[in-house]
Amino acid sequence: MGMRKRRSNRSGRPPLVSPGRPPVAGREERRWFWAGIAAGLSSEDAALEVGVPQAVGTRWFRKAGGMPPAMFEGSAKPLSGRYLSLAEREELAILHAQGTGIREMARRVGRSASTISRELRRNATTRSGGLDYRATVAQWHAERATRRPKPAKLAGNVALRTYVQDRLAGVVVTLGGAAVAGPTVSWKGRWHGPRQDRRWASAWSPEQIAHRLRLDFPDDETMRISHEAIYQSLYVQGRGALRRELTACLRTGRALRVPRARTRGRGKSFIVPEIMISERPAEAADRAVPGHWEGDLILGLDSSAIGTLVERTTRFTMLLHLPRMAEHGVAARLKNGPALAGHGAEAVRDGIAQTITSLPEQLRRSLTWDQGAEMSQHARLKIDTGLEVYFCDPHSPWQRGTNENTNGLLRQYFPKGTDLSAHSTDALEAVALALNTRPRRTLHWKTPAEAFDEHLRMAHMAVATTG
Repeated sequence: MGMRKRRSNRSGRPPLVSPGRPPVAGREERRWFWAGIAAGLSSEDAALEVGVPQAVGTRWFRKAGGMPPAMFEGSAKPLSGRYLSLAEREELAILHAQGTGIREMARRVGRSASTISRELRRNATTRSGGLDYRATVAQWHAERATRRPKPAKLAGNVALRTYVQDRLAGVVVTLGGAAVAGPTVSWKGRWHGPRQDRRWASAWSPEQIAHRLRLDFPDDETMRISHEAIYQSLYVQGRGALRRELTACLRTGRALRVPRARTRGRGKSFIVPEIMISERPAEAADRAVPGHWEGDLILGLDSSAIGTLVERTTRFTMLLHLPRMAEHGVAARLKNGPALAGHGAEAVRDGIAQTITSLPEQLRRSLTWDQGAEMSQHARLKIDTGLEVYFCDPHSPWQRGTNENTNGLLRQYFPKGTDLSAHSTDALEAVALALNTRPRRTLHWKTPAEAFDEHLRMAHMAVATTG
């Protein structure tokens, strides 16, 4: 007795080698997901936007290494209209379930009968042995059939792959050729999440490798690769060229690429446009009126710190004593707990308030700071002292040039890598006095203390006259 033939044998599709089940979302959902990632959304938020579970969005992001597949990039061409869309397949599934004939389905959808017949046969659901038609399964089969994966250039060129790997992860050697292992430095993961542990290596950047190839192999066109292709081989799983562990040799050590829009969205929540440096009065910029200050922290060993305040007109300097809390080094730091190192928002606010309120109101008009989290309580500081607080633009230390120059002078007394908590309040006052009694060229060889005293006397005279 012969074997009974299954209807699914007429699909014209070779037997599938367990491709798994259809994905939870189609091409359109994934395209919108990567559009959300490009706009700066997290993988969880982008997944919610397109209506898929957050775990699915995280899996998509990690599998792609944080890099959108070429078909979902903004420069990718839209699908040609000659292919059936998911909406058309949904309409076909309804008509097929209603028993509509092929020619009638073709007329309603606006396609040729041969296209409909081929669609119902090739992309049918054959799991049960029949030729059932479901739109999502048909769309899945169609997307699988349109894939045209190209082998990675590094996977097929052994010499090129060896060159790239040696420049990325090559051993550091002495002038005599002896290998130097170097220390193994693990990432704490406190600020940037999990990353590969650091190790010493050649650590050329992909851009350096790509451009150096042209100098080392000027006549060999096979020894060419773009830096973006190297990044893709590092980040994207399944490229079959470079191991993801080599990302530890990149400067950032990231195992996933971070979209640029996401980094731009990491602004400080306590900063609003109304308190940016662009809104600071013009009198502060031209230094004509005293009482406008610049501030910052200088950091030392074990997260010790000293606060600095510099008056813009006279260069008069005041130092803030920021001792560590008693629990520092004894108890583990709690997330969102108090800043045990002594330079948290509350400690800095209290230190500035205690120091600046010793001056008359005419000499405490404004304070310009960088966007450090230690100034997150600036609103309370303004209430306590009447001091207007302004923030510099990100990565713009020159907007506080007077303070940066003073910090450089202070490093003569507080070198980098030393424990700044060892200095008492009296010691800080002595250092401030030493700076304030140095003659300055910009003050016509007066000292900051002399220039500040003149303004201080004028402020007291104004108060006495008003009284």
